[in-house]
Amino acid sequence: MSHQIGVLAMYLPGRRLEEISFFRKLCVAGNKLGLEVLIFTPDDMDSARGRIHAMTYNANRAAWLRKWAPVPPLIYDRCRYHGAHNYRKLTRFRQKHAKLRYLGRMMASKWTVHQLLSEHPQIAPHLPATVRYKDAKELASFLKRYPVVFLKPKNGTGGRGIIRLQRTAGGTTYLMQGRDPHRRIIPARRITASQIPARLAGWKLSEKYIVQQGIPLELNNGRVHDFRMLIQKDGQGRWQVTGCAGRIGPKASVTSNLHGGGKAVPMETLLRQRFKSPSKVDEIREQAYALGLNVAEQIEKHFGPQCETGIDLAVDPKGNVWLLEVNPKPSREVFRRIGEKETYRQAIYRPLEYALWLMQRPKSPEKADPVPEPQAEAGVTA
Repeated sequence: MSHQIGVLAMYLPGRRLEEISFFRKLCVAGNKLGLEVLIFTPDDMDSARGRIHAMTYNANRAAWLRKWAPVPPLIYDRCRYHGAHNYRKLTRFRQKHAKLRYLGRMMASKWTVHQLLSEHPQIAPHLPATVRYKDAKELASFLKRYPVVFLKPKNGTGGRGIIRLQRTAGGTTYLMQGRDPHRRIIPARRITASQIPARLAGWKLSEKYIVQQGIPLELNNGRVHDFRMLIQKDGQGRWQVTGCAGRIGPKASVTSNLHGGGKAVPMETLLRQRFKSPSKVDEIREQAYALGLNVAEQIEKHFGPQCETGIDLAVDPKGNVWLLEVNPKPSREVFRRIGEKETYRQAIYRPLEYALWLMQRPKSPEKADPVPEPQAEAGVTA
């Protein structure tokens, strides 16, 4: 094959790769495009010889093969956040090999991204009120302002460590529920504002958390829901909305992530259940798509070239669209689960088609990665 692309991953315990099924599909898709896909981690790099000990999937033999190969000219970074150790390893790798060309640049913490997006007049109205966690007094003030408040780790994915606080009818206590840092559901309990820091002792709230206005996400059955939109560059380097799907959380969960047991539903189905008017559904979809494209463009303008962005959206009971989360390393599993085969196929092919387009163009000067904030992750929320 005339072209190669590297996929940068990270070993989990036991030298497992988190997205092995996705990587296999990338290899098969790459083969059809005349592009050899090589999966490697920072541990597979032989810097002295400028080569990697990569994995690639051979469809004819239905097997993964290991091979030594030169470092590919373009890298698709799929390293997810799995704690400070892995993040430091990834940061060191990208600093040491700063001349490598990536499909996407690193971003910053949730707070930094929130501040950036809040400066954009078309995006700001869609952002829930957000502050950095300072102390119990400021949290109590925030709780008085909003009936539902979320505590979110600045750097976390998959719903880990998210706490939901809902004001009760009397107004003096709150229903606290959520997921611990291992994604386990924390059952609902009644609590006063002053008791919250003690209940979450050891979570390092002042170092690691933001406080965010809660958007009403409950369906009639009490389960929470949101929408995952995937925005990608196509084979001509243009941003496109690949697709958008609804996610419904399991019983007693404050998040809807599929990894946490959530269920995927077509966007149209979920919107039509809530808003009977077809014109209202169309209006919400158009608002969501415009917001998603705006966010992708602003992220790229500030942090440098990107190839895809996952955006989590909420639609409140009035039909207003809210931006919940931005993730530069999004999953595409939601489209497979709802049976949108063509959307799912596009979601896999588009990064490769964009990579081929980049390879065929003169290389433009790359913007350097931002200086990471302490333990900031590569996938962020706003």
